[in-house]
Amino acid sequence: MPVQLSTAPDPTTVTTLGGSGAARAEGPDLGPARALSCRECGATYDLGPLYACADCFGPLEVAYDFAGVTRESIEAGPHNIWRYRQLLPVPSRVTQTPNLEPGATPLVPARRLARELGMRSLWVKDDSANPTHSFKDRVVAVALAAARELGFGTLACPSTGNLANAVAAAAARAGIRSVVLVPADLEQQKIVTTAVYGGTLVAVEGNYDDVNRVASELAGDHEDWAFVNVNVRPFYAEGSKTLGFEVAEALGWRLPEQVVIPVASGSQLTKVDKAFGELVTLGLVEHTPYRIFGAQATGCSPVAAAFKAGQDVVRPVRPATIAKSLAIGNPADGPYALDTCRRTGGYVEDVSDEEIVDGIRLLARTEGIFAETAGGVVIATLRKLLAEGRLDPDADTVVFNTGDGLKTLDAVAPVVGPAATIAPTAAAFEAAGLG
Repeated sequence: MPVQLSTAPDPTTVTTLGGSGAARAEGPDLGPARALSCRECGATYDLGPLYACADCFGPLEVAYDFAGVTRESIEAGPHNIWRYRQLLPVPSRVTQTPNLEPGATPLVPARRLARELGMRSLWVKDDSANPTHSFKDRVVAVALAAARELGFGTLACPSTGNLANAVAAAAARAGIRSVVLVPADLEQQKIVTTAVYGGTLVAVEGNYDDVNRVASELAGDHEDWAFVNVNVRPFYAEGSKTLGFEVAEALGWRLPEQVVIPVASGSQLTKVDKAFGELVTLGLVEHTPYRIFGAQATGCSPVAAAFKAGQDVVRPVRPATIAKSLAIGNPADGPYALDTCRRTGGYVEDVSDEEIVDGIRLLARTEGIFAETAGGVVIATLRKLLAEGRLDPDADTVVFNTGDGLKTLDAVAPVVGPAATIAPTAAAFEAAGLG
């Protein structure tokens, strides 16, 4: 008998359904997805472009009816996120439609970094290997698949950069229009790598929260536009689960003991937790304890501040950090990230801009992975958590690099460069003391 996963905070809670659960009521083909459920009051809604509960205004989440999911059925799938389509709110024919096919990114054994930090076993989940070089390709692929099924013809978003790249590229591949709004002071690399895909790119004077407010207003005015992180957010957010699925599969179908995840909206962190819970519930991995740690930049650390203060309310802040991809001052999933870290015995820490740059350089020097600023936040947080004694150096640990350092060159440009500038002779090389 298939099981339906509860949307309660504990992801291992399940209830069995009566009957086979195989029949689908008339409606969109979104695979195992059967309804939208409020994370606060539990009210349910038909699948559609909804993101807030009409009763309590709580966020909506996808509820499923999983059936016939095995390790073998997953492993028989394509070498991208669609191998997990039985666990995602996407059409059964998703592999037959044009998309960027993200996922299957490497889980890199970080042996040199582990030795330098005094750790036994450490891996880097390197999502810079995705088509537009960030984890956002995952969430956009799921949002696009759902949006197509729901009848949308325009893909849109507010973004701090990586999402802008992913939406513009995915829409281009799909042959539909994209509308992307970004802060005007965004890194030039991210502006160029969004504009090149030919969609509508709009720079907004203000920070991400200002951009998000404009997008929310436009979503109300343009009901035929799928704003991936607004009106189709419940589907979009589920794409982050594939990070957790891939980590567990790459580890030989087991859960890591500790993970360190960057926190912007907080959704990625909570969905990795959800993924682990679903794998346990479906019997795909053994139920072993794991701890989840969140990483923020001090210049935009409302979740870390709330965690340290023992508060359940995340108070909005005005971002001021080089980690612009994490610069969300009013994180939508902040309270749920707090709950996840507390429930699993983890922590939420923050690091300064100087520590972020050091983190980028440390990962590059030891493992040959050039992370963007969000990755620098994670590595710096990992080091800080170890120094504080909050993270076990002997436990199997996975850290997440969610983007490519080529997108945030300005962060490291002032502190790296040639060892010397010399005349074009070997003698000049030797004279510079470089031999």
